[in-house]
Amino acid sequence: MDVTVITYAIYLAISIALTVWVARTLFANGHRFLVDVFGGDEDLAVSVNHLLVVGFYLINFAFVCLALRMDVTVLTTRGSVEALARKIGTVLLILGMMHFFNLYVFARMRRWRAAHVPAHG
Repeated sequence: MDVTVITYAIYLAISIALTVWVARTLFANGHRFLVDVFGGDEDLAVSVNHLLVVGFYLINFAFVCLALRMDVTVLTTRGSVEALARKIGTVLLILGMMHFFNLYVFARMRRWRAAHVPAHG
């Protein structure tokens, strides 16, 4: 089997595993944050959490697929490791940027809610 094809397979396996792990972690740990952002509305927080995970999967899997192609032919194990490091690093960078963008948006929503919506109780 061609070294490039093996590199593609490893890239896809690692990228998919990382995306699933990050999505599950964000889903499990984001619930409490979203409940606070949405002023204690549990149902809305659960719904938005699910929608965020679906969007996260769609965007990340699309990126992984679009970034699959390599501009160089991989002929050696060293070349494969270097290509994988570059590609996986890019996926991790995109995952991190998406995470911090979401945190930024929801933190702004939380601040807006605190400034404009009277507290209940």
